[in-house]
Order: sequence, then C-alpha cells, then structure tokens
Amino acid sequence: MFPSRRWRTGWYPAAALLAGLAAAQIIAALQVYLSNRSLYQTLAVIKDAGYLIVPNQQLMDRLHEPAPAVYGGLFFTLSAGAGISLLSLAAAWAWDRIFSRKPLPLIFLLLFWAGAMASMNWKGISPLATAYFALIPPLVFRLTLRWMPQQIKHGPWSPAPVHLMTLALLASLWAPQMNGDLFLDLRDRVLLSNTFGAKINDFYYRYTLYPAEVFKSLDQKLLKTCSLDSVGKKPLKKLLEAKLVGRDYLPIEGNGKVDLKIRGSGRDLYLENRGRVILKTTPNDFLSAPDEVLKRFSSKMDRNSLFRQFTYYSLLIGFPVTLYLFLYSIFFFPLTRCVDLKMASLTAAFLCFSAGVTLLIPLWLGNGGNADKNYLDRLLTSGRWQERVAALKFVRQNWVDVAGLISYKTILFSPHIPERYWLAKALIVSRSPETYEDLLRLLDDSSPSVACMAFQSLGRRGDRDAAAEILKRIQTSDHWYTQWYAYRALKELGWKQADSR
Repeated sequence: MFPSRRWRTGWYPAAALLAGLAAAQIIAALQVYLSNRSLYQTLAVIKDAGYLIVPNQQLMDRLHEPAPAVYGGLFFTLSAGAGISLLSLAAAWAWDRIFSRKPLPLIFLLLFWAGAMASMNWKGISPLATAYFALIPPLVFRLTLRWMPQQIKHGPWSPAPVHLMTLALLASLWAPQMNGDLFLDLRDRVLLSNTFGAKINDFYYRYTLYPAEVFKSLDQKLLKTCSLDSVGKKPLKKLLEAKLVGRDYLPIEGNGKVDLKIRGSGRDLYLENRGRVILKTTPNDFLSAPDEVLKRFSSKMDRNSLFRQFTYYSLLIGFPVTLYLFLYSIFFFPLTRCVDLKMASLTAAFLCFSAGVTLLIPLWLGNGGNADKNYLDRLLTSGRWQERVAALKFVRQNWVDVAGLISYKTILFSPHIPERYWLAKALIVSRSPETYEDLLRLLDDSSPSVACMAFQSLGRRGDRDAAAEILKRIQTSDHWYTQWYAYRALKELGWKQADSR
C-alpha cells in the first residue's frame, strides 16, 4: 500500500499502468521470440532450396537471440499494452467513482472483457494475442482499485475534468497534423533534429520488423513458402509455379510445413494451410487473377486483423494518453510538497499541456515554407536546412530533374539526415548517369532512413543494371529494414527469385 492519500492521488494511475506495461512486455517478448524462431525455420527452408533470403544469413542467425525479442516487444508494449492498460484503468476508475462499485456495471464490464478476448480468436486461436486481454486487465483493474485513494463524498474538487479538458485541447491542436505526413514530419522535425531523437529513429528502424512479422497477414510477408507436389499435371504445375514465384510464394519440395499447399482434384484446385482447406478455385481462375485469389486466401486465414487494428489505434491514442499520465505523475508529486492538491493538479496538467504544445512547435514552424520552381537553386543553398528540404520536396512532387540543379551536390554530404533522405527521394525522377552514381553512394548512407529511400528510388528508376549492386548489399548488410527495401527494389526492376537458384 502507498503510505498516504496525497502520494496515491498522484501516482496510482502511473503505477497501475506501469504494472500493465510490465506484464505486456513479458507477453510481447515471448510473442516476438516465438515468431523469430518460426521465421528462422522458414528462412532455413527457403535458403536450403536455393533462394535468396531476407533477412540475410547474418541477421537470420540472430533470430534466436533474446535482444531482438525484448527490444522488438517494446512495440507491442507501448501500443497494444498501453491501450489495454489504459482501458483497464478507465474501467476501474469508472466502476469506483461513477458506479460506486455496484455489481451490475461490473457484469457489463466483464461481458465486454470476454467479448474482447473472443474477438481476438474469431478467425482462429491466437494464444498470445489473447494473453494481452486475459492477463493485463485483471492486473491493472485490481491494482487501480487497491491503490486508488478513497473518494471524498462531499469534496468539491476532482482532477478528472482537468485531465479530460487538457487531453481534449491537445487533441484539437494535434488533429490538423493527423495526415499522411504526420509520422514523416515528426521524424524529420522532432526526432532527427537532435542526437537523442536520431538514436530513437535508428532503434525503430533496427527492431521494428521483428514485431511486424508477428501479426502480418500472409500477403504482407516478404517471402512465403508453397508446395505444388500435389498438383498432378506437369504443364499446370509449371504455369502455377511461374505465377507463384513472381509473387514470392516459393515452391519447396518435400513434406515440410509450408504457408500454401495447392492440391489438384479433378477440375478444381484446393488451397490449403496446415492441412486445412482454406479456398477452392479453378486453374483458369487462379491463372487469370492470381493476385485476387492469393489475397482471398490470405484474408481467410488471417487471424490477426483485429489485433493489428487495435494495435494501430492504441499507438495513435493509447500511447500518447499513457505518456500524458506518466508525465502528469512526474510533475504532480513534487508540486504537492509546495502547494495543495488542487493547485498541484492544475499546475501538473498545465505543464503536460505545455509539453504537448512544445512538441507541436517544430511541426508548425519547421516546414520551410513553399518552394518556387524559379528559385530552386537558391533554396538548395539556403542557410536553413528546412528550406532546402522544402525545395527537395517540391522537386519530388513536381517531377523536376534534380540533375539540372547544380547546387544539389552539396546535399549529398549534408549533416542533416532529412536533407539526404529527401534528396534520395528526389533522385527517382532523374535518369542521368551522374545521379545514378549519387544514389549508389546513398545506398551506403549511415542512416537507414536514407539508405531505404535510396533503394526505393533505384528500384523505381527501372535501371535493371542496378540489380547486381542491390543484390550485393542485401548479402552484406547487417540491417533488416534496408534489406527489406532493397528486396522490394529488386522486384520493381523485374527480378525474380528463380534467378538466384
């Protein structure tokens, strides 16, 4: 028990949430670790069959290590874990403060909880996705009720409206920024504007694909395995193989586990997974629209669609609110040593509001203004890197060939990562041999953000001679995210896995 009501008033939300996040991290680390082991087995089969693997052998060997699981698990902890913990805290608070712990509202809460767990298993049993909903809510709910100070029946003051008003004001200020470029703007203007933020960005790029692999649908995965051994007709088998390899469903011989097994029976094809028929089609339907058939197959066996949606909204809403409550607790406790509870709560909420606005300032002021085509060279030599980035964005959006702008060369060596990133993006337009060499330089950039965008631009330029350079870097890189972009660039150049056998 916490020693005093004053102490508990400020710290019980953060303490209960912290317990929920700790439980989420244990589940998440186990979830990512098991996913990594499964991925290792898949990659081993693909490699033994003679195909190119991504991640490469160097990173494949690390899939059994605990660090990728622990660090990768933070993604689920700070998204789904934060969302579930926050909902559980809110449910406990409402049951105590609004419903005075009456049994009937508790029954409705329990039914909602059971429904959440059932929905996670709607398309098949997902033990670890269910574990978040099974273990975190009772833990956070119980601790919140235990640590929450007793409500003063006739007290005129409650901090709840202050929190709601502060969060509503912050939401109204952030809402105009919620467009497709929000995360890019946060990265460029907040994270990459300082050393600490750049390290967070690098951490994200290094470990984010481990948790992503956990709940991707089959069609979202980079490499998939398939078996055509049960397709009796050899001409049909060859036609199916060509369609599948082009979509990175790689035929594996033998009786091992594969993602997709196609079995022919009469005039029909049966698409199976783990011995279960998922979809029935015909050879003509499959060969005429393979993308549509494979997408339907993936959708029918996708057990994680609801969990993906919940994770996304938790990251968008649950994580910021959780961060707010932690920050509020940090401010609140020392303030109670100086002023009364009401003033401490108001001041802490104001400081949290100020922190939220402070993060917005770079988004409001850092856009570099609007670029003018007639002054691009001048803007590219501006003293403000934000204006140089604005010029590069104009170049990309308006398909201006950067080779005609002499000043762009200096940006290749800029210390500002956003500049090099947007230069790599702008180079997609040019077809000059000189800019091709510049892109090759950017493939080896120290920032994964820049290297990834250089691979993307190289692929979209369509120069098939670049395939050899991309393949070389896939095989020697120690970074999964850049390998992932490199592989996608290969595919855009028309390269197929059969070429590597």
